[in-house]
Amino acid sequence: MKVAVVGATGMVGEIMLKVLEERNFPISELYLVASERSVGKELVFKGETHTIIGMEKAIALQPDIAIFSAGGGTSTTWAPKFAEVGTTVIDNSSAWRMDPEKKLVVPEINANVLEESDKIIANPNCSTIQMVMALHPLHQKYTMKRVIVSTYQSVSGTGIKAVQQLENETNGIKGEMAYPYPINRNALPHCDVFVEEGYTKEEMKLAREPQKILDDRTFSVSATAVRIPTAGGHSESVNVEFHNDFDLNEVRQLLSEMPGVVVQDNPETNTYPMPIHAHDKDEVFVGRIRRDLTQPNTLNMWIVSDNLRKGAATNAVQIAEYLVEKQLVGQYTEDIS
Repeated sequence: MKVAVVGATGMVGEIMLKVLEERNFPISELYLVASERSVGKELVFKGETHTIIGMEKAIALQPDIAIFSAGGGTSTTWAPKFAEVGTTVIDNSSAWRMDPEKKLVVPEINANVLEESDKIIANPNCSTIQMVMALHPLHQKYTMKRVIVSTYQSVSGTGIKAVQQLENETNGIKGEMAYPYPINRNALPHCDVFVEEGYTKEEMKLAREPQKILDDRTFSVSATAVRIPTAGGHSESVNVEFHNDFDLNEVRQLLSEMPGVVVQDNPETNTYPMPIHAHDKDEVFVGRIRRDLTQPNTLNMWIVSDNLRKGAATNAVQIAEYLVEKQLVGQYTEDIS
């Protein structure tokens, strides 16, 4: 299995390499790809040193799979060029997510939609992934009508520049700003850029992507996305109205049976999900499960996950694992010479 990691020197790219190694993904040849300014640099994977190469060289090597985490502009330009030589691209940017011709995949929910002909596969937004992981089993049982979500997102979702801003401000150092305001001891109701009707792109992703992943346009999502001064891990307060009533014990049971979801819900022992405990883990943690007392058939939940792992790198690697398992990539012929 020839695998390329595009954007290997970035925050998510580094986590992708870590996840590929941890999960022992079958790799015969690994190509680490980045922008021209990084070409020639070296990274270590499984104890072996690999030299960063550029896009054109990577395409010429015709990898079976290319996992992209290099931004929407890069994906728009280069993903089709990899696809043209037969490479299956798993893209972590927002470039292809809402393209009606491209699949948007969370493996535990809808990997079955993938076919060998899918040469560009979209990885959902980090905040979307953790939310739909919790919503999926409940939607199957009770049928969602409306979701209201408020996010509390770490600076790592913006990138290394934002992480550095928080560290500088924490240590009283003046430096480059990723945000228009200080983030330390602050909360910015501003994730991504503002678009139509006063929402941000992040909020629109949360509104639109779940409908595509769950293949259902009958429910609606209203989102407010907030950046907070945590180094890693996104949290979400989710209020979901169902068409049908539910039992709280059954809700907890359904969530606990969902692959990749861990229920942490015991107010008596102060047990609830927190970013500090989700760090470097692949699971989605759900707690504070309770009825909304103001209207029928409505549930409140608190959902936390490591945005760089399940929210990005791990989900992409899981897609690759599914492709290999179902023999949708890497078709080899026996050497009979």
